[in-house]
Amino acid sequence: MEGVARASVAGSSHVRLPQRWRLRQRHAVPSSAARRPRGRAVACAASADADVVHLFDAAKLTVDEFVTSGMVVGLGSGAASGLAVQYLGTRLRRGSLNGIVGVPSSATCASEAEKAGIKISSNDEGPQIDFAFTDADIIEEGTLAAVIGRRKIETGEPSFIQEKVSRFFQKLGVVKSAGKVAFIIDKDKYVNGVEGSIPVLIKSGNWIDTAEEIDDLFLGDAEVWRRPSIGTAGPSGGDFPLITKEGYHILDVIFTTPIEDLGKVAEDLENIAGVVDHGIICNTTSYAVVASKGEVQVLNQKSSVIPNT
Repeated sequence: MEGVARASVAGSSHVRLPQRWRLRQRHAVPSSAARRPRGRAVACAASADADVVHLFDAAKLTVDEFVTSGMVVGLGSGAASGLAVQYLGTRLRRGSLNGIVGVPSSATCASEAEKAGIKISSNDEGPQIDFAFTDADIIEEGTLAAVIGRRKIETGEPSFIQEKVSRFFQKLGVVKSAGKVAFIIDKDKYVNGVEGSIPVLIKSGNWIDTAEEIDDLFLGDAEVWRRPSIGTAGPSGGDFPLITKEGYHILDVIFTTPIEDLGKVAEDLENIAGVVDHGIICNTTSYAVVASKGEVQVLNQKSSVIPNT
């Protein structure tokens, strides 16, 4: 676009935004941030312990239900996935499983897997991953399409640092290359009508063109913000936009209205020049292992509605 200063490959943040994108988002605040309460309630210890028990039950069921001897298993990251890794190690030590090779989604996960006695390999070494489990930020009821890699500041936690970003995209690669995947989640993350952000990895050259095209695509339904490396910033990512070790930027496409079809959003994003990847997991054989008070439910794409309780 004529008269628009472009970002360099190095990711300089001192760049003038296109006029219509700048005007559209000048006073914008991500809806999730606007609705976030200033104070956070502190859960009591008993409630926290109960949550861990529910997640462990879901993690245990995931391993018992889906993992069989001789499998190559993608090891996800997150609280529930960490519990599943520990339990998988217990099954191996007991001898009820054998010949398992784990493909970890991060250096931290690899360390935990080794401590649990799981033989590990890397996704780059090329083993076909038979099955993977991981936590998810949210899952779409009915399709079991999932979103991972949301910016944690949406939940009041610190923004991603570089290591966490690298971990996210390593996790994405492991999960997307698996033959089938189980998402281990709390019931409140299983929703009809996903809202909030979708992380999108983009090339740094001409990133404004990419951001503008995404903004036009979801005009009226979403806001597009370049992720900063620390804290909060405006749509351009502030003075210190996040740049991955590969030189990419991350856009947070923040949907302010419920998404009708996550799979369609994924398809549309993949057709945009400059988009490298995104945090939507779909088009794979998926299961949701849903932890709630007193029970764990395993859902598939044919039976994916939780009855009202």
